[in-house]
This record gives sequence, C-alpha cells and structure tokens, in this order.
Amino acid sequence: MSGRTSFFATALAVITIVCAARADAQTTPPAAPPAPPAGAWTGNAGFGLALNRGNTSTTNLNLSFDVTRDPKTDSVWKFKGLYLRGSNNDQLAVDRLDLNGRNERSLTDRVYAYEQLQFLKDEFKDIDYLWAPSVGAGYKVLNTDEQKFSVDAGLGFKVEKDTGFDRHGTAIVTASDKFEQSLSKTAKVTQGFSTLWKAQDFGDAIYTFSAGVAASMTTRTQLKVELLDTYVTRPPLVTIKSNDVALLTAVVYKF
Repeated sequence: MSGRTSFFATALAVITIVCAARADAQTTPPAAPPAPPAGAWTGNAGFGLALNRGNTSTTNLNLSFDVTRDPKTDSVWKFKGLYLRGSNNDQLAVDRLDLNGRNERSLTDRVYAYEQLQFLKDEFKDIDYLWAPSVGAGYKVLNTDEQKFSVDAGLGFKVEKDTGFDRHGTAIVTASDKFEQSLSKTAKVTQGFSTLWKAQDFGDAIYTFSAGVAASMTTRTQLKVELLDTYVTRPPLVTIKSNDVALLTAVVYKF
C-alpha cells in the first residue's frame, strides 16, 4: 500500500471513530449526579382533631413531634413530645403534656449509653409537673431496615408536684423498649413501653404503653393510628382513676 493510500485510510478510520463517539455521546444521557446526603435533622410532626356535635359535644385534639439529630457519629439526639386535650359537653376531660429528650452514645454496634430528661404534666392525674433526669444503658436486639427493637434501663431522680401537695423528690429506676416493623415500603407498625419506678418502693410507678400503625399518603405525609395507655399505680387521691386509655388518629408530616 502506498504512503498516500495509507494516510487516507488512517484519516478515514480516525474520522469514523470520532463521529461514532460523538453520536454515542449525543444518544447516551449523562449520568445522574449522586443524591445529596441526608440532613442531620429528621423527624415528623402530627396533628389530630376529632369533633362530635349532636346529643353530646366532644372535642379531642392531639399534637405530637418526634425529632432526631444524627450527624452520623457515635452521638444521636432524640426529642419527642405529645399534647392531648379533650372536652365533653364543654367540660375539660383531658389535658396532658408529655416531653422527652435523650442523647444516645454508641459503645458498640449494639450497645449504647444514654442521658435522658422526661417531663410530664397531667391535670386529670393531679400532676402539676414531674421532671425526671436519668442515665442508663441499652441494647439493640434487632437493628435492620425492616426491624428495630431495643431495650434499656437506667437510674435517675424525679421531682414531682401534685395538686394540693408539696413538691417532693425521690430516686427512680427506669426501663423501656421500642419496636418497629416495616410491613411494606409505605406502612409500618410500632410498639413502645416505658416505666418509672420509685427506687424505694417499686409498687409506686408510672407505666406507659403504646402501639400504632402508620401508612404513607404521599412522600411527606402519613396517616397514623395509635393506642396510648397510661397507668399510675398510686394516684395522689383515691378519687383519681389509675388508668387512662386514648386512641389517637393523626396526619403526620415528615421532614
């Protein structure tokens, strides 16, 4: 092959390759940029309202929030709150505020230590206020995307003021568990239990149990139904019932 023929053959091959590469670049869409990392703050806020008008007039309101700060280190902050208010024939029947703040520090993949502060105000249990700081340790029995189950226990101190009585303080023992089970990509069930015992007398305690189911309506909203049962073994007065049960329905916004 002559030099001129070889030159034209080489040039033709180069042009063919360049054209093919340009055509492929035009037909193949560019790769999507990587998804931005999730923020350190995540959580949800819920609102529920039930009205009945007719032979009886009832109003029930519930507000809630559940916020987590997880900067992907060994320290996670969790904040929860629930406010219940209800009336029956214009008479106040429920007025309760429950707040909880906690910091969890991972010691291993499954073991963690925590510091916690609880606050409770319940007019119909005659609890003007109850503050309960505590520290303890917990264990993650299950920790997958589909199932989460943890248990913990701790020691602390509570300061309580009941209506008509002086403020008093005492050492406490605490314990709790939390369970979550995903039913699908859009629905899950939850269960929680916590107890606060008086250290000198385990017969004097406050027990709280919850069980619920949540289903997504959109990517940001859920419909949640939850059963909440609160039991105080020794109310301040004999006229106060020990057990309160509430069925809550709320629309939850996730952020």
